[in-house]
Amino acid sequence: MAHRIILVALTAIFLFAPGGQAQSSYVKGAAEGWAKGVVGGGNVAAVFPTTPAQLQQYLSDSVARVIVLKQTIDFTTTGSTVTATGCAPWGTGATCQEAINANNWCNTLAPSAAAPVSVSYNSAGTNGLTVASSKTLVGIGKTGVIKGKGLNIKGANNVIIQNIAITDINPRYVWGGDAITILGSSLVWIDHVTTARIGRMHIVLGYDPSPSVTISNSFIDGRTSYDTTCTGANGNGYHYWGIYFAGTGDKVTMKGNYIYHTQGRSPKVEGNTILHFVNNYVYDNTGHAFEGADSSHSAGTIVEGNVFQNVKSLFATPITGSYFTAPDTTTNAQCSSALGRACVVNAFGSTGGLLPSATTSFFSKFSGYPSVSAVAASQVAASVTASAGNTL
Repeated sequence: MAHRIILVALTAIFLFAPGGQAQSSYVKGAAEGWAKGVVGGGNVAAVFPTTPAQLQQYLSDSVARVIVLKQTIDFTTTGSTVTATGCAPWGTGATCQEAINANNWCNTLAPSAAAPVSVSYNSAGTNGLTVASSKTLVGIGKTGVIKGKGLNIKGANNVIIQNIAITDINPRYVWGGDAITILGSSLVWIDHVTTARIGRMHIVLGYDPSPSVTISNSFIDGRTSYDTTCTGANGNGYHYWGIYFAGTGDKVTMKGNYIYHTQGRSPKVEGNTILHFVNNYVYDNTGHAFEGADSSHSAGTIVEGNVFQNVKSLFATPITGSYFTAPDTTTNAQCSSALGRACVVNAFGSTGGLLPSATTSFFSKFSGYPSVSAVAASQVAASVTASAGNTL
């Protein structure tokens, strides 16, 4: 679906964290939810990388930085072509996604699902760029693109990634690379980011706690030439490996995101993740939106004010974890103990699957949660498709 570009005034506005540190004027707006108060690299002088080596250095060094991306940084030219034996769990057709045998993954499958095949991929994509603490990475217009390699935010504090695209990371191969990985990090804000043609996960949180993450106004573009149903002809396949919150102690706000043309993990919520899923637009999903595989049922998600359109099933079964699904205005008043206001009813069109009961048992885990606004679901589809992704 085409995006309309919204023109945003470039007037420099200084935003301040509680401690008084200034946020860069290159950053538009401020984080809501768990990452409220993040300032990234602060208001230091900006740097403008033009090569893969420069971008890698600026992101990974110990200096607080504002990194402004004005062009495509292409990592597909930096890696080597690796040819190895992988597997074809979903078939060997031209549009079937295959898998690299990372961590011996192919050998853990049943023999009938692990037909060996030769895989050929770019080595740059399999490991993301290290992002250290106190970094702001922001694109100008639609020109800021990282091609062929993702971002690895591990053990970092105070990170802003805004208005960039991350694309073309070995899209044919599972384990070919993730667009954004967040692991054991705090105060991380992912905003107005487009991810497209990714081998594995578009966004993934790992097993180390990340207690303050906000993902907002981003475009998860699942269109692909290779997928697990082998229907990717002309780039119209549906990506399965969307968004995965796997961690322990993760607290995530997802607001205003456009999750398009997927078939699962939109998102997958595991462990004891606490998620506020508000005013997102999930459109054209041939499998399911929410998924979980956590038998402890300790994850908790508030789902409010979203639009689910043309989604085959809202939940993968069996449903695991706890969900408050904002079923009606009377029940939604209970959200005041978690959000400081009533929840907003969701909207559905051509969407299957039953809503689980609206449990409030996990609301105490929202203690200290910053106020997050919500609009009526009737406003979401138009506003999200107009503004999500690198549209600033």
